[in-house]
Amino acid sequence: MKIVRYEHRGTVGYGVWREGRIHPVEGELFGAFSETGESLPAGEVRLLAPLVPNKLIAIGLNYREHAREQGKPLPEEPLMFMVSPTAVVGPGEAIRLPNLEDRIDHEAELAVVIGKRGKNIPRERAEEYIFGYTCANDVSNRVLQTRDGQNTRAKSFDTFKPLGPAIETELDPSDLPVRCRVNGEIRQDGRTSDLIHPVPVLVEFISSVFPLEPGDVILTGTPSGVGPLTPGDEVEITIEGIGTLSNRVVAP
Repeated sequence: MKIVRYEHRGTVGYGVWREGRIHPVEGELFGAFSETGESLPAGEVRLLAPLVPNKLIAIGLNYREHAREQGKPLPEEPLMFMVSPTAVVGPGEAIRLPNLEDRIDHEAELAVVIGKRGKNIPRERAEEYIFGYTCANDVSNRVLQTRDGQNTRAKSFDTFKPLGPAIETELDPSDLPVRCRVNGEIRQDGRTSDLIHPVPVLVEFISSVFPLEPGDVILTGTPSGVGPLTPGDEVEITIEGIGTLSNRVVAP
């Protein structure tokens, strides 16, 4: 099931994307919900980020090939950090560069959406706590990342975390192709089977530190091939089974 968040005639709602139409739902997204019986043509709605995250938890250096291209050893534990949820934008929204001097990179990522509260979740039960998966672009200011020696500021600027276009609730995350195209050219082309710490391990590790709650989003890391963005670029993140997240890059 593909869940989308949309705006239609001034009203924001959730719906099921099916056969080119949006079927609005009522109830609790992370509880019980049902379709209203209404149906909207996809062309009549504006897709938004599929949720407003509660917490946005990111994992660094989590693909083997990306670690090799960076010349760094494979992390023994997930490298976890927090990013501001206010950086989230949806499909079709602009990625706004704060300046034209710093190197600012794209990072295609599989994002995990948590649907159930849990603490100390064993990896064998991680699936019980996952609502679904979506595409993410973990836009990153490399100059600030190096200067600060940590990631939060470099990755938390407004518009630096596009999510979408939908949350797919029925997906096996173990071997998915993750691709990034910039102006139609493939920049990143990896698979989640290359993850150093796969999704169940991340859920176990993070929940050993603090509870995971409905609406939390985990960014699982990026494959090799990250590169700079410039104004006018069209960035597309595609993950099989979810769809394509497209955003244009604009000047400050």
